[in-house]
Amino acid sequence: SRSDAAAWPRRTWKAHARATAGLARPCGGRRGRASVAVPRPALPGRAQGSARVAMDEPIRKRRRVYDEPGHAHYLTFSCRHRLPLLGKDRTRRWFLEAVETARQRHAFDVYAYVIMPEHAHLLVRGRTGHDGLSRFLYDLKRPVAWKAKTWLRTGGRTAWLDRLTSTRGRRNVFHFWQPGGGFDRNMTDRADLPEVMAYIHANPVRRGLAESPTDWIWSSARFWEGLDGVLISMDSLPE
Repeated sequence: SRSDAAAWPRRTWKAHARATAGLARPCGGRRGRASVAVPRPALPGRAQGSARVAMDEPIRKRRRVYDEPGHAHYLTFSCRHRLPLLGKDRTRRWFLEAVETARQRHAFDVYAYVIMPEHAHLLVRGRTGHDGLSRFLYDLKRPVAWKAKTWLRTGGRTAWLDRLTSTRGRRNVFHFWQPGGGFDRNMTDRADLPEVMAYIHANPVRRGLAESPTDWIWSSARFWEGLDGVLISMDSLPE
């Protein structure tokens, strides 16, 4: 609800605003990157401890990854240049298919999601023995990008291919997602999860895309209200 969202600490709101503007420090990462421990300032509702900074090519930002066992993650990641690449049902279904595959492959529970035209939110938690948040995100994002690239190429949509492709050395790299990952709020208290879920589900209402959260089928709001038309089921919240 809006009142729940309004109760968020001011610093949390600022962090989220940077994320949805494509300016937040990214999360996640590909396997095989070097990492070093760095301190992180304290934030309300965030677990304290060491963080990993994954080093990538100079054109990318540094990643801070919090992947503590048993912690939930409120994730936000954006499309390339904040373009509305998730504005079509086709790409939204690719996203949900990837969520289903990644959650099973890497032993993650998914509690809530919403797909907006140019970004997506997820609330997830790794089960015991999970493969890690970075691998989960890799197998979520990569299939969507691959399907988008294939669709553009086979359809002869060269203008969009060129717009989403950059050159790195001798390679041409296609970007469906904004490089660098997205916003990751580490959540240690189960009591905070309903508040974040309400905020996630209210996104389409705040943007004027729907009159109520359950009117927007591209979210988990209908599942938690027990309505028909649920696209994917959510996992039970932890005790």
